[in-house]
Amino acid sequence: MPATPGAAPPLVDQHCHSVVASELSSSAFASLLTESDRPPAPGATPWDGALGLAVRRWCAPELDLPAFASPEAYLERRRELGAAEATRRLLRRSGLAACLVDTGLTEAAGVPLLTPDELGGLAGADVHEIVRIERVAELATPGTTAAGWSDAVRSALRRATRHAVGLKSVIAYRHGLDFDPARPSAAETTRAAGEYLDEGGGRLRHPVLLRQLLWEALELGLPLQLHTGFGDPDLTLHRTDPSLLTDFVRAAEPLGTPLVLLHGWPYHRQAAWLAQAFPTVHCDLGLALGHVGTGARRVLAETLELAPFHKLLFSTDAYGLPELYRVGAAAFTDALDSWLAEAVPVPAEAARIAGLIGGGNAQKLYKLPAVDSVSR
Repeated sequence: MPATPGAAPPLVDQHCHSVVASELSSSAFASLLTESDRPPAPGATPWDGALGLAVRRWCAPELDLPAFASPEAYLERRRELGAAEATRRLLRRSGLAACLVDTGLTEAAGVPLLTPDELGGLAGADVHEIVRIERVAELATPGTTAAGWSDAVRSALRRATRHAVGLKSVIAYRHGLDFDPARPSAAETTRAAGEYLDEGGGRLRHPVLLRQLLWEALELGLPLQLHTGFGDPDLTLHRTDPSLLTDFVRAAEPLGTPLVLLHGWPYHRQAAWLAQAFPTVHCDLGLALGHVGTGARRVLAETLELAPFHKLLFSTDAYGLPELYRVGAAAFTDALDSWLAEAVPVPAEAARIAGLIGGGNAQKLYKLPAVDSVSR
């Protein structure tokens, strides 16, 4: 990205997860290179895909290997260095000034994740919390009654967000984005809570309660991130098209709460349209860019066909492996550099746009402290 020699514009990763810092078996490592939660087909490996190739391209040199070293050589070198040193190198060389961490996940491949503070220490980055609202509601449910469910969840959300900069919903996984946009009545919510509690509580999938939870989150006024587009097999892809949120966006607009559409692919153009059409909507490409390989340049360019420069944010959605931070940052900067080289031949203007998308937009939206340039 356009920068002074030896420094880079600060990247603010506005949606990510923590990583493991202990040794993983070869199969456990490979399982984090795919969104599938199923074992690979006989004779196949997740390394044989765009993300696996990107790890070999961008991460191998950070471990003193040639680019595109074999998976076997890569994992052997990783073990020689030790998980802690490999993690530190990969995080530090991702060029991150700040990370907004979704704390709703606590392990990957059965291994505990680093705490946000531990992650920030290894990355040399400021860390801020994003609260996953469905997780808060599930933890608040035991001991509540149907009539008291809303009050209990409202109180729990307020406690959980005292030090958070934003919220996140995974309603795309739990139901789909084709939900009734209206806020449920008190009677509807009580009836739904009774049904949920009668079934033993646990994983929150009741569409009425998911809607009520969204409206409770909106009223807090913090930016609300919404998963859209592809992910693991727990979702149904066509029901994650962000354009399905259009009526919800209209209904929520009077509150003025920012909505951030995550990932998007293959519906990134729909997300870009929503960001252009509605003042409260923002978007990122997060998870997509590392997974689509050299298609990252095309996907970013397609998003910038409509998305205003002040509405597009950077994120990696890295989870489990520090490699996913390095790949996500590299894929983003490569794609943005490519687009800027063609679209913005004036260096000062290119640097301004890169600064907005790479970090400035997130700093403003989430009201973050100023961050300095990151030495590489």
